[in-house]
Amino acid sequence: MIDFKVNDMTCGHCVGRVTKAVQEVDSTAKLDINLEQKRVHIESAHAAAEFEDAIREAGYTPQAA
Repeated sequence: MIDFKVNDMTCGHCVGRVTKAVQEVDSTAKLDINLEQKRVHIESAHAAAEFEDAIREAGYTPQAA
């Protein structure tokens, strides 16, 4: 399980960009995003750093939660 807090994720468009970034790392990852709490929960065998880098490249600032 990988959890990030993404404080600059503010709208549905942001959710879409974060989702796309996660899926580019692992298209089979189980993903749960809570926009209200600004939380991203990922279940994957890939390393958290891979997802963190991808979310940063999408323009957001993930923090380990």
